[in-house]
Amino acid sequence: MDERNQSAGVTFVLLGFSEYPYLQVLFFLVFLAIHTVSVVGNLGMIVIIRINPKLHTPMYFFLSHLSFVDFCYSSVLTHILLEILVVDIRTISYVGCMMHFFFACTLVITEMFMLAVMACDRFVAVCNPLLCTVAVSPKLCTLLVAGTYIWGGICSLTITYSLLELPFCGSKLIRDFGCQYSAIISAFCSDPYFRQMTGFIISTLNEACSLLIILTSYVFIIVTIIKMSSADGLQKAFSACASRLTAVTIFHGTILFLYSVPTSKTSRLFIKVATVSYILVIPMLKPLIYSLRNNDVKETES
Repeated sequence: MDERNQSAGVTFVLLGFSEYPYLQVLFFLVFLAIHTVSVVGNLGMIVIIRINPKLHTPMYFFLSHLSFVDFCYSSVLTHILLEILVVDIRTISYVGCMMHFFFACTLVITEMFMLAVMACDRFVAVCNPLLCTVAVSPKLCTLLVAGTYIWGGICSLTITYSLLELPFCGSKLIRDFGCQYSAIISAFCSDPYFRQMTGFIISTLNEACSLLIILTSYVFIIVTIIKMSSADGLQKAFSACASRLTAVTIFHGTILFLYSVPTSKTSRLFIKVATVSYILVIPMLKPLIYSLRNNDVKETES
């Protein structure tokens, strides 16, 4: 308890991109522009889905929640990223750091399984279209979405609680622009092996389960499309799945790199670049990848 009380008074210093002082303004303007496009794209997608009755289907119901998760995650982290680029005192309290990590981790895990749920929905729609309206009912959709949020919160709470048990000592510098898991672990004075294993096991199991669901679903989808049209089945399968699989690959690849690979001096720059990519670039691309090529969405926009 004493260790926890002492930790509560800790203040962390976020270094961010401080090693590039002459690029701070440029970074701020670029990141702000990307974040603005991301916010407009994701919130716009939610509004389009709400106002168009044609889009009141399970696929777009899940897509609206995916856009909401992307908007929340990007907003949670981007405001800190932009703030430390323009202020001289780049600090965050212990409580603020833990809350920041909890919400970010919750949204990451939620998105993992939201993508898995969307893959299952596409599997039912393509492989069993006659059963789609019956099997994927509005009640089931609501339960699946609620389950992803609840599971994300439970996993994040478990990891965050494990971090609360260890005291901090020495330097309180975080060589990043947010309270990432590896950055927090590096500030511990005692051996963080158990906490590292807890985070590693939870993140790895979530990654493995969500990826298994996604890949299995798309394998069946591709096989079904090829069987339905022998001449150009491969081309249709590629056009139907390539963009979504690309988004899934980028998302899961980035998450594996950030949360499952131990940090080191040589990998810090790569970690920062990957983090910026996930926080800013991927949420900006999601609306384009998942829906802007869809004719129903284009009709609503026009």
